[in-house]
Amino acid sequence: MGMDLDKALDAVGPRLRELRKERKATLADLAAETGISVSTLSRLESGARRPTLELLLPLAKAHGVTLDELVDAPPTGDPRIHLRPVVRHGMVHLPLTRRPGGIQAYKLIIPAGERSEPEPQVHEGYEWMYVLNGRLRVVLGEHDFVMKPGEAAEFDTRTPHWFGRAGDESVEFLSLFGSQGERAHLRAKPKRKG
Repeated sequence: MGMDLDKALDAVGPRLRELRKERKATLADLAAETGISVSTLSRLESGARRPTLELLLPLAKAHGVTLDELVDAPPTGDPRIHLRPVVRHGMVHLPLTRRPGGIQAYKLIIPAGERSEPEPQVHEGYEWMYVLNGRLRVVLGEHDFVMKPGEAAEFDTRTPHWFGRAGDESVEFLSLFGSQGERAHLRAKPKRKG
């Protein structure tokens, strides 16, 4: 038990760094959000400070994960996955995958309400989107277009991009996000002849 506990606690630092980088937050951003000093956060991420419950609870809340997910707790017998939605930039992000690294899948919902003005962003990665419901406005480089249910797009996220509602109704879409250089591998069977 002691070795398992040490191993779990040793893994917390890298997990904290990974979660922070996924959110594109700085240590200063996280310090402002949690009330934990930048130096303490840095020492936690590097493994120079052992995590305590008082530190982990606000960090789990800030990253939108459970404490079990943060410390990679062993399963307790319930095989169901309980993914929790996170609200960022007015969008509901529901993670559909849990594994670290690799392609991450999300269902995103932009609720009905006030429309926001495009503010294109860039970051490392590659993204695929598929619209389930509603109309999604996509600004991608010099292109500005609307996607309807059943339509898909893929792009390098180093291209300035933004997406939001094209109408007044909510929009639901799937997003697959991978690191730079990762691409989806689609396989199609050739048509059978008569």
